[in-house]
Amino acid sequence: MNAILKKTLLPVLAGLFLLSSGCSRKQEESSLTLPETNGIQAISDLNGKKIGIQIGTTGELYAEDIPDVQIQSFTKPSAAVKALKEQKIDAVILDSEPARVLTEADDSCRILVQSLVEEEYSIAYAKNNTELGHRIDNALDKLRKDGTLADISAHWIGENADQVSYHPDESLTREGTLVMATNAEFPPYESKDSLGNIVGIDVDIMTAVCDQLKMNLEIKDMQFDSILPSVQNGKADVGAAGISVTEEREQLVSFTQSYAVSKLVVIVRNG
Repeated sequence: MNAILKKTLLPVLAGLFLLSSGCSRKQEESSLTLPETNGIQAISDLNGKKIGIQIGTTGELYAEDIPDVQIQSFTKPSAAVKALKEQKIDAVILDSEPARVLTEADDSCRILVQSLVEEEYSIAYAKNNTELGHRIDNALDKLRKDGTLADISAHWIGENADQVSYHPDESLTREGTLVMATNAEFPPYESKDSLGNIVGIDVDIMTAVCDQLKMNLEIKDMQFDSILPSVQNGKADVGAAGISVTEEREQLVSFTQSYAVSKLVVIVRNG
């Protein structure tokens, strides 16, 4: 999950970790007005802390750059937040929208104002399937121009979000099935509803893409770090799970144009 490559961010992170000794008087006074967050008021306070991350995400990459950090890995973001609330770790690095969903239910945790990096999400496909990649890119172009992508996002993000899923065009004659690998632990991009159905922004976007391609959509739920290998070895046609492009990931698969923008943020305890 990363449109700004890690190597370009390293100097920025290094500077952030040194800010505490060089803050202006105004910044110091402002920080005093913030609520207690188990000693963490800014990214520079993460030095030497226990940080929770989801396995295989770019949160892990950036956590590794924090001085003296102790990283604890989780298969689910919700499990990391649970460990934070139970005081087993000091903070969680996660994408902004899942972080918002996982912290909005109570006031025991909060998201730091300062974020780590801005990222763009893309759809992964096999390197030897460039034709499929071009077809999906063309579909995304059409869905962006006619407002469908914006409409889908508005149903899941924002004050007026109603979590109403995109309805596929039932009048289409479809041929073939597109298999989508995802990790249904990343709301609002993908999660399970009360009936066990996988829903969310990525599901809706791929459903709309399949309308354009006149294909059926099959969704396979798996661990996040299994998604790209599944696309690479042909067990799935695409991977859609809030995935951003990194140099390491591009060695395994190819990516479409981006379809959403997010930020990597830090969750800490209140009090």
